[in-house]
Amino acid sequence: MESYKSDSIIIDHNIDVIYSKLSDPRIFKEHLDKNIDRLPDEAREHLEKVKFEDDGISVESPMGMLKLSVCESVAPTMVKYTAQSSPVPFGLTINLSPIDEDHTQSITELNIELPMMLRAMVGSKLSDGAKKLGEMIAKLPYGAM
Repeated sequence: MESYKSDSIIIDHNIDVIYSKLSDPRIFKEHLDKNIDRLPDEAREHLEKVKFEDDGISVESPMGMLKLSVCESVAPTMVKYTAQSSPVPFGLTINLSPIDEDHTQSITELNIELPMMLRAMVGSKLSDGAKKLGEMIAKLPYGAM
């Protein structure tokens, strides 16, 4: 299984708040449904490629929409998602580390099982995708809800 990591990103929120929302997509769904019109345009733009649902997260990808569900979590430092319907085994791990009471470090990791010949063809796109996904996770509206 290949692993592609985002850059380390600082999120201006408490680790417990971030973890509670990432580990239970239903919380984001409920709050977004009520407050989507109050979010900045930039946040709404990032959310166009991600759909929070009661039982998981759907992410727009080059392979189409991927449905991810929480398969493992360690409070408050790690949330791991796995793809429910994907042509290849695929997972997403979000690692969180507290910096101080109001700041958290986040690294997002894509884990995907690819045949050797495909790795060379799509590896750079997956690496870029991991970085963009890490940036999108950092920009989610943790405190606006």
